[in-house]
Amino acid sequence: MSVRPIPPGYHALTPHIIVRDAARAIEFYKAAFGAKERGAMKAPDGRIVHAELMIGDSILMLADEFPEMGGRSPLSVGDSSTSLHIYVDNVDAAFERAVKAGAQATMPLMDQFWGDRYGQVKDPFGHKWSIATHVKDMSPEEMQRGMEEGFARAAQKKKTA
Repeated sequence: MSVRPIPPGYHALTPHIIVRDAARAIEFYKAAFGAKERGAMKAPDGRIVHAELMIGDSILMLADEFPEMGGRSPLSVGDSSTSLHIYVDNVDAAFERAVKAGAQATMPLMDQFWGDRYGQVKDPFGHKWSIATHVKDMSPEEMQRGMEEGFARAAQKKKTA
């Protein structure tokens, strides 16, 4: 029997995030995004070295901060330059659920030029999440035109402000 290069249940790209208070983060992700816990390993001091959650059909790995090994969360470094993106069946319900669980809405839900109904939140652990439902198939040309129109509206708004 040969070993598969990508284990069953995983995708080629699997996010792995560092949080402050992983046990609390796991509970938050369950409440906010319907995550299901797959397991966790703890260090002798009780910090979570590795945990896995299922969100939809994807795995999210996470761990507590280990600054002594270079592992710091966005709360320790001041911000995050990445965003985790989730596609869901009902973005309005998912967005509301995340905010009720304690996420901060940072971009309201809107129908976007690329065909998604989309919004953004920041979780209590400093990670940015975008949440979307695909509502319309768009050609690359339609997306380009929509993007250009959006930038033109923003520039016009800036001029009149």
